[in-house]
Amino acid sequence: MGGMDANARRRAGQRPPDLAKLPELTVSDAQIPTTKGGVRMEQPPARLSLQSPALHGLAGDLVRTIEPHTEADPAAILVQFLVAAGNAMGRSPFFKVEATRHHTNLFAAIVGQSAKARKGTSWSWVERVLATAEPEWGPRLQKGLSSGEGLIHAVRDGAAEDPGVTDKRLTVIESEFSSVLRRMNREGNSLSAILREAWDSGSLQVLTKGTPQRATEAHLSVVTHITIPELRALLSATDMSNGLANRFLWVFARRSKLLPEGGRLEDGSLSSLSSRLARVLSWARDVGEMKRSEAARKLWCEVYESLSSDKPGLFGQATSRAEAQVVRLSLLYALLARSEAIDEEHLSAALALMDYASDSARHIFGGAQQNPRANRILEALRERPEGRSRSELVKLFTGHVTRAELDMALGSLSEAGAAHMEEQPSGGRPTERWFHGAAAAKEEKKAKYPPASASVTERES
Repeated sequence: MGGMDANARRRAGQRPPDLAKLPELTVSDAQIPTTKGGVRMEQPPARLSLQSPALHGLAGDLVRTIEPHTEADPAAILVQFLVAAGNAMGRSPFFKVEATRHHTNLFAAIVGQSAKARKGTSWSWVERVLATAEPEWGPRLQKGLSSGEGLIHAVRDGAAEDPGVTDKRLTVIESEFSSVLRRMNREGNSLSAILREAWDSGSLQVLTKGTPQRATEAHLSVVTHITIPELRALLSATDMSNGLANRFLWVFARRSKLLPEGGRLEDGSLSSLSSRLARVLSWARDVGEMKRSEAARKLWCEVYESLSSDKPGLFGQATSRAEAQVVRLSLLYALLARSEAIDEEHLSAALALMDYASDSARHIFGGAQQNPRANRILEALRERPEGRSRSELVKLFTGHVTRAELDMALGSLSEAGAAHMEEQPSGGRPTERWFHGAAAAKEEKKAKYPPASASVTERES
């Protein structure tokens, strides 16, 4: 294992597969029914699983307690619990990176293949535990992302005769994220910018013709629910690529099992979890700056380069803040354990969860690129396993594409491993033919789709 990087060694050979080698996330892939004990359930996408280190401490105990009694995805339960607990902790605990303070507020997008992924069910369990552990947190829960101005108003500072809001914690649950993405694309909508500032600093402001609204030390956490078809359809019509996407943890969720009569979890089990969380929240209010132990510092140095490396396409855009996400997750795991420092086990838990979020993003965004022409080509190549000639690709744009523009689009797909080119004999100058997937699949494709004869293969001009 000498040539493997730190993340690969840590995952013991379970490094995420190449982008192009992942199966296409279609309805048939994600929801082929399988049987377990006579019960039909969704088939999980290949190689997408939550590793056991992520189920650390109180968060892991909560998932293990609830999981047998719900159809909700364990990963969705885990992440939403971390979002809620991190919000309930407030602004006191933080970890400092240079001049930036990272707090425990997280944004998470729970993404299902369809509306049957039990996304809402997973949140209901979390809300029950939090409501008992911290009754004062209940009023700081808001359903729906209305507008940037609405968010600021919910955590506003006092001004003139308005006393403002003293509890700066706010958790927003948006079950219809697709409608929010549509609103963000409207001219003058401030929601995206306000969300980015809320994740970064908690200092929010919007200038209006009347009295400007302002909020400082806002502790905003967000959970959104959406399906993959909705998300993919709206990507090109929103500002998701402006930095908002990488502030979210992307979590693919599926129905874990079928329980025709529901679960049978005793109230006492939830009460025990709520009591443990209540003790954590009471302790966390007096915690200030947290630091890493020496063992955690060593592990961080090993994985930092890999976390910071550039990834291609929209997948890269969605995960480009991985270092900061891991910082916040490790802080949360340490606080839930009432630890005086972030230790190696807390960082390992955060890395395992980030692995799942990154793998989810690979499935959700696939080979999607920032270049709209590349996305159109990718869609066309997916539809035709036997590939397309270069001139066929030009026809996709009804001739309205230059050679340089086509080269740029094909280059981005090739770099991402989402497409590859083969030169095939045509009786004269070889024909350039493009296929979906990486070049590693070349021999298999040749066997399945032999080169066409010169009489039917289009020659390139």
